[in-house]
Amino acid sequence: MAENSDNDYWEANLGLIKICLVIWALVSFGFGIVLRPLLSGISVGGTDLGFWFAQQGSILVFLALIFFYAWRMNKLDRDYGVEE
Repeated sequence: MAENSDNDYWEANLGLIKICLVIWALVSFGFGIVLRPLLSGISVGGTDLGFWFAQQGSILVFLALIFFYAWRMNKLDRDYGVEE
């Protein structure tokens, strides 16, 4: 039974990591590079939105993902009884 619980824990952990990585890749690579021409008409802080995502937005989203991951992993640890 404990082995099944361990597998469920790691599946949930890896699923959370995959979601965070997809969001980070979408924001940094997708919005900052691939979709930059589409976002160039939208102005944010005196520059276009594509440039903003490439320079500032991806960093802010990365920081937000770090805090989200830590919060969600603490909850996951409590749910599976492996908290510190």
